[in-house]
Amino acid sequence: MKILHVFNRHRGGGGADNAWDATIALSRRKGLKVDIFEKDSRHLSTSLSGKMAAFIQGIYPAATLRDFAARLERDRPDIVHSHELYPLLTPWLFPLCARAGVPVVQSCYDFRITCPIATHHDGAAVCTRCTDHGAHQAVVRNCRSNLPESAAFALRHALAERRNLYAHVSRFIVLTEFSRDWLHRRAGIPFDRISVNECAIPATPEPVDPATGGYFAFAGRFVPEKGLDTLIRAARLSGLPIHVAGPAGSDPVPLLAQGVPVTITDGPASLAAIYRGARALVVPSLWFETFAIVAAEAMAHGVPVIASRIGALQDTVREGVTGLHFIPGDAADLARQMRRLWDDPALCRQLGAAGHADVSARFKEDAHFNRLIAAYEAALKAPA
Repeated sequence: MKILHVFNRHRGGGGADNAWDATIALSRRKGLKVDIFEKDSRHLSTSLSGKMAAFIQGIYPAATLRDFAARLERDRPDIVHSHELYPLLTPWLFPLCARAGVPVVQSCYDFRITCPIATHHDGAAVCTRCTDHGAHQAVVRNCRSNLPESAAFALRHALAERRNLYAHVSRFIVLTEFSRDWLHRRAGIPFDRISVNECAIPATPEPVDPATGGYFAFAGRFVPEKGLDTLIRAARLSGLPIHVAGPAGSDPVPLLAQGVPVTITDGPASLAAIYRGARALVVPSLWFETFAIVAAEAMAHGVPVIASRIGALQDTVREGVTGLHFIPGDAADLARQMRRLWDDPALCRQLGAAGHADVSARFKEDAHFNRLIAAYEAALKAPA
């Protein structure tokens, strides 16, 4: 089977980029013929001209579409597997695939199909206004905290919706049952066009003893919807230590000014070191999440997770089994759960061991690959 993976790398990297890189690497190891059609937002200038280029490309990237059509004609893949497509590729690729008779499998790592900014979070709370009332709400709410950017995101979302571009996708892959149900309920996509395939997360053969961990860890981007402020408040309420890890490009200065220890990670090894030194990982997200790779990664090291009781986090972290949940945005509730794990080493070890076992069974590579192949086969059998 010949697969053409298509993706637009994020400027700051992140879990989605890591997930598709892992799927591509696994597919090659398993013997699939894999090619790549790639664009990279890191090549965009942050100047006004760079932002204008991103705006134009996000609406209709004519030159890129010509190159992609030529690639389809030349290589004739069996499947196009698309990932993140904005701003340099866009869903305008899908009609080209349909005309070429190549089925499309779309992986959904966020809520791009139903939200112009992909998070369903307006900076203060969960938001479904664009789904309920139209994409112009992203401008009304200024969801990018920059009106021209908000307008650009709203326009490209409205165009994709008006032209029904996602109708050309044969199969959607989501990471959790929550995301499957969301796409069905909010985007009207039939269940029989959606496959659930959790990320492949290898469990370390040498899990740590989390009860010896010296802090509660956070790993992720320093953006409002990740809820880092909730964790900082909870640490102050509980008097317990925290350590924050951010990806390359993150600005640690505001956190350091508050006395928060920060590590800017430079790859999987440095992030793993943060996990392995922790009593637990805290995922205090204020948005739904679609999986929360960091939660599964921490469990892969035998570290329990304390997560917001919201969205897909309730699928990834099993309350009372592999971790604990708390009310989203409630620092006092989070502080109580942190204190509970700090004061109960036996519970900490129990949850950590169960998390490691869960990752070993649920997120292993063979299971991920088998579900991926099933999605490809379903796409090949779907009506043209």
